[in-house]
Formats: sequence, C-alpha cells, structure tokens
Amino acid sequence: MTPGNSSDALAFLLVGIPGLADLHRCFFIPFCLMYLIAMLGNCTVLLVVRTYRGLHEPMCYFLSMLATTDLGLTLSTLPTVPYVFWFGAMEISFPVCLTQMFCIHAFSFMESSVLLAMAFDRHMAIYYPLRYSSILTPTKIAKVGLGIVCRCTLTLFPLICLLTRMSFCRSHVLSHSYCLHQDMIRLACTDTTLNSLYGLILVLLIVILDPVLITVSYIMIFKTLLGITSREKQAKALNTCISHFSAVLIFYVPMVGLSIIHRYGKNAAPISHVLMANIYLFIPPVLNPIIYSMQTKHIRKGIIRLLSQRLAWPGHGKQAWSR
Repeated sequence: MTPGNSSDALAFLLVGIPGLADLHRCFFIPFCLMYLIAMLGNCTVLLVVRTYRGLHEPMCYFLSMLATTDLGLTLSTLPTVPYVFWFGAMEISFPVCLTQMFCIHAFSFMESSVLLAMAFDRHMAIYYPLRYSSILTPTKIAKVGLGIVCRCTLTLFPLICLLTRMSFCRSHVLSHSYCLHQDMIRLACTDTTLNSLYGLILVLLIVILDPVLITVSYIMIFKTLLGITSREKQAKALNTCISHFSAVLIFYVPMVGLSIIHRYGKNAAPISHVLMANIYLFIPPVLNPIIYSMQTKHIRKGIIRLLSQRLAWPGHGKQAWSR
C-alpha cells in the first residue's frame, strides 16, 4: 500500500509461531485449554463474589476487578489466536486490528492499575485493621474502579489517533497472532517518532510507575509487620499478601522480559519475542484465579459451596455461609 491510501482498505496478516508452522495445530489444543481455564476460572471468581454476602468486602471487590480485567484480556485475543493456529494465518482489516490493539493494551494497563490498587488495599488492611472496611467503602472502591478505567482507556486514544494518520507501505505481516502497537508501527513507512515518544510516556506512567508504587506499598507493609510483636499475627497478615504478591510477579516478570527483548534483543530469534508475548498475555489470566482460589480461604470456601450446590451433594447445599 502506498502513502495516502485509505487505512480502511489496509489489511494485516496475523501469523503464529515463526519456524513452527507445521506444529501450529498441535499448539491449538493448549491455547484452547488456556482460554477455557481462564474464562471458567475468572467467571467462577466473579460468580462466587457476587453470590455470597460474606465476600462483599474490599479485598474481594478488588479481586473481582482483577478477574474482570483478566477476562477482558482473554476475550481480546480470542477472535484471532485459535483461528491463526488452526488455519495457519489470518488476514485482519486495519480498523479491526486497531480495535484489538486498543483492547489488549487497555486491559493490560487496567491489570497493572488493579494490582496497584490491591497493593494499597493490603496496606490499608494491615496498617488500619479496625478501620479497614470504613475507609474502603463500596462507593470509594467503585470510584477507584472508574478511575482505573478512565486512566487506561483515555490515555490510549491519542495513540489510536496517531496510528490512523500513518501509512503502511512495507510488509503487512505482523509478528503475532494478535495486534500490538509496537508491532504495527514497525511496518509504517512514515515517521513514527511521535508514536514512539507517546508510547514511552505511557510506559513510564503505567508500566514503570505502577510497580514502583507497589514496591513502596510492600516496603510500608513490611515495616508495619515488623512492628507487630505476635509471630502468629505477623504470619496471618503476611499470608493475606501472598496471593497478591504472586499475581504481581506473574504479571510484571513477563512484561519486563518482553520489554527487554523488544528493546535489546534485535538479534534474538523471532520465536523468543512471540513466546514471551504469549506468556505475558495468556499466563496471568490462567493462573490468577487458581492462585486466589487456593490461597484465599473465603474464596475457596465460596467455590466449594457453589460447586456443592450446583452438583447437589447431600447436605452441602444446606450449610450456612460462615466467614
């Protein structure tokens, strides 16, 4: 395509894993399994929190936000990934690709923001245990959620506007089975300085700032824990942070790895870029509900009760919910 042509007529080609085209159908089953686990796990968490009043507390509200962002991130890639791995490649129009790119980056940024909010939640629960529920009321949590949505969507609109003004005259073959901003601007034949600069600003404001603030929150949490004389209370308070800390690691470690490869791994094998991007997008939505259902007693009890009612196990459906 030459500069000046309408972007509506432009199409990109999505591909699977470079060099492993013969094995794409073998990867189809694991990817579908990950989609199934991610959607089933996150929907279960949302259903359990919504169903049982004993879970209507700040931590579980934030967990619902995390499950929602994981679900959104999973659904953002669902229309293209299975198709690519089953049929080998997929042509996608520029507007559709732009929409998918927006959704992937928006939900990814939202997950980062929710993890930051959850770090603040853990700090409040440990530092102000008696006032915790009165400080983080449902209204305040709803405002936090609205702020997260506005922060992560409105900041992306300038990026979308910049992309619509670009011309793509090089190869239209993308590196992944979904659309990413850094992958799309790589194919542009016009100056991408403004896109790269604004993308860097977004990275600094969200991808860099959020983990820094999470680290500060955990430093304050550990300082508070050191002031608790009872070992048992220390262990109990620390145990409430394990699930969140695990979620932070499985989200940010692949993100950092992907950033390093994109910036410094120009001579790295193409498969390393693809694998790291897939780990970053697919692993957190799969593992987060598993981690929280295993580590959080109230969530685990809620899931067990929900399953016992659905399967009509004798006696279980009549048990009263207790915290």
